Amino acid sequence: MSHSILITGGAGFIGSHVVREFVTKYPDYTIVNLDLLTYAGNLANLTDIENHANYHFVKGDIMDEALIERLFHKYKFTGVVHLAAESHVDRSIKDPLAFLNTNILGTVTLLNAAKKHWDGNFEGKRFYHVSTDEVYGSLGAEGLFLETTSYDPQSPYSASKASSDHFVRAYGNTYGLPFVITNCSNNYGPNQFPEKLLPLFIHNIQEQKTLPVYGDGKYTRDWLYVIDHAKAIDAVYHKGANAETYNIGGFNEWQNIELIKLMCTIMDNKLGRSKGSSEELITYVTDRPGHDRRYAIDASKIKTELGWEPSVTFEQGLELTIGWYLNNEEWLKNVTSGDYLAYYDSQYNN
Repeated sequence: MSHSILITGGAGFIGSHVVREFVTKYPDYTIVNLDLLTYAGNLANLTDIENHANYHFVKGDIMDEALIERLFHKYKFTGVVHLAAESHVDRSIKDPLAFLNTNILGTVTLLNAAKKHWDGNFEGKRFYHVSTDEVYGSLGAEGLFLETTSYDPQSPYSASKASSDHFVRAYGNTYGLPFVITNCSNNYGPNQFPEKLLPLFIHNIQEQKTLPVYGDGKYTRDWLYVIDHAKAIDAVYHKGANAETYNIGGFNEWQNIELIKLMCTIMDNKLGRSKGSSEELITYVTDRPGHDRRYAIDASKIKTELGWEPSVTFEQGLELTIGWYLNNEEWLKNVTSGDYLAYYDSQYNN
């Protein structure tokens, strides 16, 4: 059976790495990348594969029912890998409705199209929904998120993703739609839009700007190298059991402040600055509302059942990530201009 896969949000950070993985690894597949190219979507992320014969880009909105209908009709999709989402917690606090529209209504629009066009003929079909560990809420000092952990979203972002997860499962239970869901930890790596912690701070250290740290800086996250995440998505899409959830994590935890200090040390070394100079840029700012204290994923299920595990340690991945940004300053300059600067000022100048 030939494979024709719709990847939504494929010009974004994680999505671009997933598109590259599928396009290059499976030249006999047809891969269609649907992206609205909002502030976080950037076709410069995909210049190396844009001319591949099995790759097609479509600019459009996942809430555009007529467009989704035309794409399903034209390409006869056998699979959907759904990554398109509003994903930044701070933005969700400022504009919750945008997250409801994209993350919930957009997901349901795709589910409806898959249900209609597959029309009960689900052999060889798969709807893959990419979610987040934030749907599980916050952990105390101990414990890990399991696939069976109850949902307890704490922000408009995580609430919208939790809702979309529930809709995917509901379509599986009600209509028999074949699906898998993955919940991943914090991603980092090349091509990430610099509203997120790592690229933001790499840029600020380069420019010797303030490093704004929320609260006491002791918020803890599990970190996952984005290229490892793309490979995990490949493994789950092709080998995951139907109607299952898989947690994808980096098998490591870091407090934000310790991560930032490590980043400062690496940056000082790479930039030839005196040891400790970048740490002087750290400034503690007012905590954000509903800030989850700790996330930590137990990724043993995907490791045991599908044989996936991270290929790099966090320290190795951070070195690779910092090196990429330092070698791609033009990319960073392009995405830190215009509207984002106004957003940055409103968010962190407090």
